[in-house]
Amino acid sequence: MIDSLELFCGTGGLALGLQQAGFSHRALIEWDRHSCENINANIGNGYSLIQDWKVIRSDVRDIQFKDRFSGVRLVSGGPPCQPFSLGGKHQANNDKRDMFPQAVRAVRELRPQAFIFENVKGLLRRSFSSYFNYILLQLRYPEIVIQDGMTWQEHLEQLEQYHTSGSKDGLYYNVVFRLLNAADYGVPQIRHRVIIVGFRSDIDANWSFPAPTHSKDALLYSKWVSGEYWKKHGMTTPDTVPEKDRAAVGRLRNNPPALLPWATVRDALRGLPDPTENSVHFPNHEFRGIAKPYPGHSGSVLDEPSKTIKAGAHGVPGGENMLVLDDGTERYYTVRESARIQTFPDDYLFHGSWTENMRQIGNAVPVQFAKIIGDSIYQQLERVAVDGIKRWNSGHKAV
Repeated sequence: MIDSLELFCGTGGLALGLQQAGFSHRALIEWDRHSCENINANIGNGYSLIQDWKVIRSDVRDIQFKDRFSGVRLVSGGPPCQPFSLGGKHQANNDKRDMFPQAVRAVRELRPQAFIFENVKGLLRRSFSSYFNYILLQLRYPEIVIQDGMTWQEHLEQLEQYHTSGSKDGLYYNVVFRLLNAADYGVPQIRHRVIIVGFRSDIDANWSFPAPTHSKDALLYSKWVSGEYWKKHGMTTPDTVPEKDRAAVGRLRNNPPALLPWATVRDALRGLPDPTENSVHFPNHEFRGIAKPYPGHSGSVLDEPSKTIKAGAHGVPGGENMLVLDDGTERYYTVRESARIQTFPDDYLFHGSWTENMRQIGNAVPVQFAKIIGDSIYQQLERVAVDGIKRWNSGHKAV
């Protein structure tokens, strides 16, 4: 196991995926009471994977990282996304919830071998481009600290000058980012997220983002060419291909895709009982009323990946958390259905109200998505450790 520290852990999606990948969290830090209570309830219920987790409910600005967590090899987390969310007020650095400076401080104080931070695709908005570049340069050179009285634009100028100068001294990281769609990694949901990964410059990481494992083309092929999708669900192949997919299906008939099919809502909900009939023995699967769609806010269809599960700043948004049934009626996802869409294990439970649970789930990183990225980082850090031992042994051979 590799020691890590998770910041802004929420209800634990990223932390669970990284734990499955082999990381051992020294602590998880989160200010939200409901999220902390939910993780602790799962610990108390005996959820085996997280029995060693220590949840610290605190404002991250009050944490002295070096004093408490020295030696961790990975720092991870999802700094609050509201400052950059397409559904928020788009205030970026002017939003008091912008916690990227604290993420940088954690890297500076702990000097981990690697870090991973996740955020919404709104971070890449053109209006945020200068500030996003500022975030990346701070993560690259965390020891170049903003001085009292300095604006962030002045600090950015200082970082740019350092970045374009000659040789570098001190702590710095090789940083990469990419906008990824979780559906391309088997998550039954269209969920675009910016992933930022850095490796300390003194280790030869030689890392890149994991290649996609799933594709839309493969889903179309399994539906409309091979028919395997419908057979898997015990259904008859529909008579006609939807007009929007006809050109792609024609192209695919003689070109079977190499990747696996995107996972759909129907795939994700397989095995769950109808919540209106027989859900009493299935935790978090209580029926919640008929939903009313309106223009621009309709539910997710069963045979496509879900729309992005969201948590709004002022409550749960409408269409993204609704489901269109085979008969055309719509209802809200149950908490367990939403958790399935976010790839939480069925025995990882949620203990608040429907609205609170949906908020936590909507803010989470899909567990499977986190594990895939975590696996690739873990493998690199393990290789680095083995190479270091080999170099040490070769330099200390007995004469």
